[in-house]
Amino acid sequence: MGELARDAEFTEFARARAPWLRKVGYLLCGDWHRADDLVQASMLRLYTSWHRAGQVENIDGYARRTLINVFLAEQRGPWWQRVVNHEREPDPEVLADARSATVLDLDAALDLRAALAALPPRQRAAVVLRYYCDLSVDQTAEILQCSAGNVKSQTWHGLKTLRVRLESGAADTMEGRGL
Repeated sequence: MGELARDAEFTEFARARAPWLRKVGYLLCGDWHRADDLVQASMLRLYTSWHRAGQVENIDGYARRTLINVFLAEQRGPWWQRVVNHEREPDPEVLADARSATVLDLDAALDLRAALAALPPRQRAAVVLRYYCDLSVDQTAEILQCSAGNVKSQTWHGLKTLRVRLESGAADTMEGRGL
């Protein structure tokens, strides 16, 4: 395959899959701009290894694994590389996603995103891969490069933490409304 054909193939893949990878990135980091950075870094890695990536059976899985690896590597980096501002208003895209959802409950969607963002990186990755990407335990273990038991444990702890946070948030909301 010539270089031009390879570039065209990669460009087609990137155009088709970047929006999906961006959503996965957002669920991992909780920030659309940071998700864009994760996707950009992932696409760069994919492009440089496209000769190998083009030969794998499941290119979407390869791209997802690359995104997860970029996210986890970023989490291990120095604290000054990450600036998190939780005081800003929700992104318009978050609001648009919530409006287009089947169940229109913006408060619940924002609570879930905040609770998800509070999870440790590996728990967040396990929950996102298992329940957003709908992967099996074994597939998730392969992507996270850990055992199936570790995935089950990370997922269990992540879901437990999400339940506690969401239940306490619902109780706070009801008290605030005088219910």
